[in-house]
Amino acid sequence: MSRKPVPAQHGQRARVEVNFDRPQLLPQLFGEYDSNILALEERLGVYIHARGQRVVIEGSAEAVAHAREVLTELHSRVIRGEDIDTGLIDAVIAMSSEPMFTGIVRAENDDGDSAGGTPPIMIRTRNKTIVPRSLTQTAYMRALVSNDIIFALGPAGTGKTYLAVAQAVAQLITGSVKRLILSRPAVEAGERLGFLPGDMKDKVDPYLRPLYDALYDCLPAEQVERRIASGEIEIAPIAFMRGRTLADAFVILDEAQNTTPMQMKMFLTRFGQNSRMVVCGDPKQTDLPGGPSASGLNDAVAKLEGIEGLEMIRFGIGDVVRHPIVGRIVNAYEGSDA
Repeated sequence: MSRKPVPAQHGQRARVEVNFDRPQLLPQLFGEYDSNILALEERLGVYIHARGQRVVIEGSAEAVAHAREVLTELHSRVIRGEDIDTGLIDAVIAMSSEPMFTGIVRAENDDGDSAGGTPPIMIRTRNKTIVPRSLTQTAYMRALVSNDIIFALGPAGTGKTYLAVAQAVAQLITGSVKRLILSRPAVEAGERLGFLPGDMKDKVDPYLRPLYDALYDCLPAEQVERRIASGEIEIAPIAFMRGRTLADAFVILDEAQNTTPMQMKMFLTRFGQNSRMVVCGDPKQTDLPGGPSASGLNDAVAKLEGIEGLEMIRFGIGDVVRHPIVGRIVNAYEGSDA
């Protein structure tokens, strides 16, 4: 790897060497044609040069220290079996700028336990191990193992539903719960779908597709189908929850901003023994005719804030972990609505 050094932008020029104890993992860290290193150089304004297991970072003192921290964290994630891509690089860079970053890394130690007796900051499923990509995701993942009811509030692309499904799958696999129940309001998002052919499942599945997508990412397809057939996993519109008590279950309500206040009350009061309930939604993006004021999510947040055993996790634009352009789109729309 040999490229022209990037001149330091701020302060005195610095140079630091980092030695990695597993050189066989460096190709995964660097990426194809050093694409990950190039991304780090571009984002942090440093020059990175590698020979064997020794990596040299040059640039301003502040940028070099930042790059070393990010590169070390990315290497630890490669050791844990994670794939490094530009999305993860951006997330680690963002997290490393926060004062809590060192604590987060310390909490994710190799033995799976965490500092201070708090829950480990990772979710293990059959298909993958999932770790947080923002500080709010870290708080959310802690809440998912320590609270009875969690409200995950914020814009699209912040991982609200995906992380909830991953935690639900992990608890189903370990036997902590007997059932996984995923629900969504069947509300058309601004367009008319018209008549849908088939039985009831065929008619409601288009509304529930995002929940299936998250499931298939966390479990092999044949296991998803088998568990749905056995009733261990249930995916249904919120109307199907009426009159039930959901015990020994991990229950997720997605797109909760499209519930009415009566639907939300009905759903929350289904909570049973040995269960966990996660309510995901964006209070600003309701598809109901009456707008945000008609949303059961907004009504519940106003009434339930501060109740013991219930936690509200609020995501912002900075927590968007999809393609970077998604964050810019969300920011543009929310700015225009302000």
